[in-house]
Amino acid sequence: MAEGPKERWVVETLYRTEGFTCSYRADEVRYEEETEHQHLVIFDNALFGRMMALDGITQVTERDEFIYHEMMTHVPILAHGRVKNVLIIGGGDGGILREVVRHKSVEHVTMVEIDPAVTDFCKVQLPGISAGAFDDPRLDLVFADGAKFVEETGRKFDVIIVDSTDPVGPGEVLFRESFYRAAAGCLAPGGVIVTQNGVPFMQGAELKGTIEKFRRIFKVASCYLATIPTYVGGPMAMGWGTNDETLKQVPLAELESRFAAAGFATRYYTPEVHKAAFALPRYVLDIVGA
Repeated sequence: MAEGPKERWVVETLYRTEGFTCSYRADEVRYEEETEHQHLVIFDNALFGRMMALDGITQVTERDEFIYHEMMTHVPILAHGRVKNVLIIGGGDGGILREVVRHKSVEHVTMVEIDPAVTDFCKVQLPGISAGAFDDPRLDLVFADGAKFVEETGRKFDVIIVDSTDPVGPGEVLFRESFYRAAAGCLAPGGVIVTQNGVPFMQGAELKGTIEKFRRIFKVASCYLATIPTYVGGPMAMGWGTNDETLKQVPLAELESRFAAAGFATRYYTPEVHKAAFALPRYVLDIVGA
């Protein structure tokens, strides 16, 4: 935390070693704690609303969270088209869960979060993000190491969404090939895994590493993009791993039909955005080796 004579600022530390930081004015700090796993702070900012940072890295803000959560969720679910069982790794704020349970066709959601403090405090301090989703009867909420869970569970899932922190601290294990292999073993036939892979312009090595690992595991290893203002440095990449080569090629008309049948409104996701998100700029293609 950086503190001036009249204002307190939360400094984003993700790129500090590369020579770049940004900061957010903390108009009011709502909660701050050193949990068993990480440093957690929740604060209000005039522009982005209530925000949460873990170990100095911005995780979620009230104002732009819908972009990330909609794109991490609706792209794989609507590309698949017949999702019954979903596994969320991480996602303690409940935003991914909120979007998943909007799909009435989903019969069961398992969410595995390593740090119960994150979920507990987000329910109190950021209730609008989960919007009651933790009370959905389809949810099985498990507090455990996500890497161990996928190694030990015998269940199969149509979609796995890895809403991890960046590959530092508790989130580092969720970027290892051993984790991706174990997760692949949990996918039902035709299933897909989606991962948070940072901003390629700033974190190219992270995305490159995931795609290289995916190519050793899946027939289709790629990513798609979404622009989220608080994840600075350009569009964010979501990793995409599956053995079903048709999932990236669902016709627009079919996506429109599936989205209409889902019966809810979105603020960022549209079938057109879904299709366009897989069109990668040259510098991202170079990173992933395409």
